[in-house]
Amino acid sequence: MEFFTSASEKRPVRLSAATRQFAWDSLHGKYGDEAERNFAVEMDFLPEFETMSGLDRYDAAIRAIAQRAPLRICPAERVCGAATLSLAIGHRVPVTFRGKDELAGVSHLTLNFERLLKDGLEGYRERILAKMQTELTDEQLRFEQSLLNAVDSFVIWHGRYLDLARRESAQLCALLERVPLHPARSFHEAVQTVWMEFAFARLCGIWPGIGRLDVLLGEYLERDLESGALTLDEAREILASLFIKGCEWIRSQPPTGSGDAQHYQNIVLGGVDGTGREVTNEVTYLVLDIVEELAISDFPITVRVNENTPQKLIRRMSQVIRHGGGIVAVYNEGLILKALERNGYTQKEAARFANDGCWEVQIPGCTDFSYIPFDGLAVFEKAIGLDKEDFSGFENEDGLFAAFLSALEEKVREIYRNNVEAAFYFDGERWRGRWGCECSVVALFEDDCIDRAAGYYDLGTRYTLRSPHIGGAADIANSILAIRRLVFEEKKVSFEELRQIIKNNWSGAEELRLMARNGIEYYGNDSDEADAIMARVLNGFADTVEKIAREHSDCPVRFIPGVSTFGRQIEWRYVRHATAFGYRAGEILSGNASPTPGTDAAGLTAVIRSHCKADLVRQTSGAALDIRIAGSTLSGEQGIAGLSGLIMAFVRLGGFFLQADTVSAETLRAAAADPESYKTLSVRVSGWNARFVTLNREWQEMIIRRTEQGA
Repeated sequence: MEFFTSASEKRPVRLSAATRQFAWDSLHGKYGDEAERNFAVEMDFLPEFETMSGLDRYDAAIRAIAQRAPLRICPAERVCGAATLSLAIGHRVPVTFRGKDELAGVSHLTLNFERLLKDGLEGYRERILAKMQTELTDEQLRFEQSLLNAVDSFVIWHGRYLDLARRESAQLCALLERVPLHPARSFHEAVQTVWMEFAFARLCGIWPGIGRLDVLLGEYLERDLESGALTLDEAREILASLFIKGCEWIRSQPPTGSGDAQHYQNIVLGGVDGTGREVTNEVTYLVLDIVEELAISDFPITVRVNENTPQKLIRRMSQVIRHGGGIVAVYNEGLILKALERNGYTQKEAARFANDGCWEVQIPGCTDFSYIPFDGLAVFEKAIGLDKEDFSGFENEDGLFAAFLSALEEKVREIYRNNVEAAFYFDGERWRGRWGCECSVVALFEDDCIDRAAGYYDLGTRYTLRSPHIGGAADIANSILAIRRLVFEEKKVSFEELRQIIKNNWSGAEELRLMARNGIEYYGNDSDEADAIMARVLNGFADTVEKIAREHSDCPVRFIPGVSTFGRQIEWRYVRHATAFGYRAGEILSGNASPTPGTDAAGLTAVIRSHCKADLVRQTSGAALDIRIAGSTLSGEQGIAGLSGLIMAFVRLGGFFLQADTVSAETLRAAAADPESYKTLSVRVSGWNARFVTLNREWQEMIIRRTEQGA
């Protein structure tokens, strides 16, 4: 039983044979295939379902799921509960009525798991009932009743598992007698509580992140180790069950597309708490042990790294990263804390940050977050008149950049109108949300919704964020640099001539195209000239977003910038023109805040230096750098030391988010040609991981084309 690695060293073996077999079966689709046979709960038994109000339909659906979803307890599992309905894999509430599904799921959020650990479900019930005794409108009272239905449904589902455990597993039965109804007292109870909240949420069509798992579980493990109630080896077996069960949606013959693990169930490790104390603990290292051994990538992990992060943790991260799969990424904690405090969060609140289940930063358990991606290169194309027959052109680069900023502001204002002004309004008493699906299970596990008697999409959460994300920033910067050289400095061609050449996809201008493509150092090569343009593009974007936010300071919705593509450069390729820097129409260009493929020729350190020259504190939502490191450079102690140094350089130079992979292009091409032999080969895509064979050809080619560098 060999779990794939791209390192020269084999993966270590620490877990029991039964646990490893459980992982192997899960990774090869045993339980995902089972879920695929159980599509959804049919609501046809309730004829009035079709005419019910939205909230009544949602309540009925959640109750029916709790009562009727198939149950499963696996022989080797140490925690129980399973999302056994495959419609939930499609990001829908898994119910149908007369063959149709109509209830949407929710994602890009991290739930509050800490409250359930501390209060138990009965604590939630008490809070809701207490709120219902206060002065509420009929609408608010009905909302609280829906939250109570979510609690009752969870209790029903839990009770069914308790009954099953009484017959099949004395150990699980003992766990479920207490949690999650009541506060967790031990590490095992805490892991069961976290898993059961997570599993119930995604059984209901929600794709939540888990957030700071070591913070959630660390104190429980510490107490059990001190008392002798548990050993580290026993704790590792328990925690491994959570990771293995998170693979329950893997299918043996999955459809291809953007990947089979795109469920936003991210985990964050390490970093400081609100007092500045480092939180790294034994759970931190157990998580790294488990993913190093089992190659489970379905819970992408990001470690919060700062100048004082223990060297032991940096070393363990490096050991895991070199096995490939892109499972472990890096947050520059100090920079992100500054970004959040700059955006109005208190120091204590900022220190709680995790992500939205991908890599965009948010405060877990109290944030309604949405990002709005757009193609910045398309904005630039409009600014230089590629959509026009006649265009007056520019006398200099300042005029060009001013036109870009004007087009950019027009685009960002459109985003604000469509996603904030149209979605939220002031009703004379408070700000309200105008639309959004019913999702009381989400609201239950988000702070403030109970106390505010307001839903997740009705400004019930403490923070509501809408974030325009610029894509193609590197392509814009490269285009400006190419125009500077070819038109304004070297005068190889007039602006109008270059514009026509670009519109004609460089036809008849091959010598000039090669000059543009190969004769200029672009973003990603530690070129101060190129990187200054990239910084100017990103600062201009941040200026625009902040300007619009200030103009609407009365609105409680926070409007914040970020940089991402999340693979959309694949679909954008079909509507983009050729570029001024020598790429033809239809080529896949830059992803996230990374260099355009093929333009970074000066090595990995140069890529990182280029990324870090921009003022990334201003990109509050995030800016990701994707890198692929040649596995041949990571062997032995020298490889670990080199990768550890690379991580700390990224932090010290001012990067935001680093996701690295080590699988070679040769291995990826072999997997594309022979998928059956590489079923468990995982790659980092863009905030999520996926088994490479579940990516379609275009997505595979995008991953392969990421420039491989030596560490």
